[in-house]
Amino acid sequence: MSLTALEIKNAREGMHADGNGLYLRVQKSGAKSWIFRFQLQGKRREMGIGTLTDKTAPVARAEAAQLAALVRAGTDPIKDRHAKAIQATEDAKEADAETITFRAVAADYIASHRAGWSNAKHAEQWANTLETYAAPVIGDKPIRSVNTDDVLTILKPIWNTKTETATRVRSRIELILSYAKALRLRQGENPALWRGHLDALLPKPTKLKRVRHHSALPYDKTPAFVARLREVTGLGARALEFVILTAARSGEVRLATWAEIDLKTRLWTIPAARMKAKREHLVPLSSAAMRLLEALPRIDGSPYLFPGSREQKPLSDMSLTQVIRRLNERALDNTTLLEWIDPKTGNPIVPHGFRSTFRDWTAEQGNYPREVCEHALAHSLPDKVEAAYQRGVMLERRRPMMQSWADYLEPQETMVALLKDIRDILHKPERSN
Repeated sequence: MSLTALEIKNAREGMHADGNGLYLRVQKSGAKSWIFRFQLQGKRREMGIGTLTDKTAPVARAEAAQLAALVRAGTDPIKDRHAKAIQATEDAKEADAETITFRAVAADYIASHRAGWSNAKHAEQWANTLETYAAPVIGDKPIRSVNTDDVLTILKPIWNTKTETATRVRSRIELILSYAKALRLRQGENPALWRGHLDALLPKPTKLKRVRHHSALPYDKTPAFVARLREVTGLGARALEFVILTAARSGEVRLATWAEIDLKTRLWTIPAARMKAKREHLVPLSSAAMRLLEALPRIDGSPYLFPGSREQKPLSDMSLTQVIRRLNERALDNTTLLEWIDPKTGNPIVPHGFRSTFRDWTAEQGNYPREVCEHALAHSLPDKVEAAYQRGVMLERRRPMMQSWADYLEPQETMVALLKDIRDILHKPERSN
């Protein structure tokens, strides 16, 4: 017989049978809950089905009747409830996947991976390229519905004309879709996958992409350029000269600090955090490089060799480029024979191009081993087997090479005189008849 309302109200600590396997459990604290007891395959078990506050007696009895029916059918009601809970969770995720957009997952991916990226610009580039190229097509589309047609709609307009950007966009979309799959927001193959998928639909980037080299000055014209550069005052000109003497990247020079320079051992140690390859790089300093450093002013409170105009800041990105630009402007104004351009492209040279100039000189004039030259430029050796044997930095082999390079750059007296004569002739006023 079922418990009456009064019996339920006045029930004391213990188990009180209500019938059909349903019990009212009263705890010492007075809390009351419903328990369903059953026996299946010779084992007695019980499961809670809610508190008296949550379920009235009629509701609890109806549920107990359903559970008893499952037991009679040979189903364990505890396992059945657990399976239904899992299914409910899956259904909720499926519902979420129908509303969660590509834009939302992309933002979550960037936020999750930002800490592992080397600089803030990388995160900005991710966000900007996706917003520019992907968002107009799939930004508001459910992440689970993004397909191959969508990816092709994004990539085709820029694949042939902006190949490098297009390959980055494709890679970023692929990573975001893989991230979504790991979160169980989508299933199936990744529609942005290149190998075995998009490579059958789009031409290979290597067949389209034109390699753009940094405009560089031929090495035989570099001594004349250095001679002209040394006539220019200012830290920008000195930083550019240091770039040429060390064959370093302009960013490495601009951010160089006095703490990295050992004047006794004539060595510049660039920390791994500032290197493109994320490995510490040692640069032997030639006599010319040492003279340049010794002549630099020390600015109180600034750690940089080449401090900028703003306090505690290095030279700006454009400082070195502006030096070359001004030299070219003067050349055009004076109609001199010396214009600092890359003869192959006709474009003005850029600071980074002097690394190529140095590499050409080492190959054609210095006759230095390739691995020594590559170490000087902080390049990774392409041959992994060769790289395994060349773990050192070849510092002592690089010292004479960098000194020879500096000696080559030293303008000869005849060259200096020639430059002076040319300028004097061009600046000499014409005689009137």
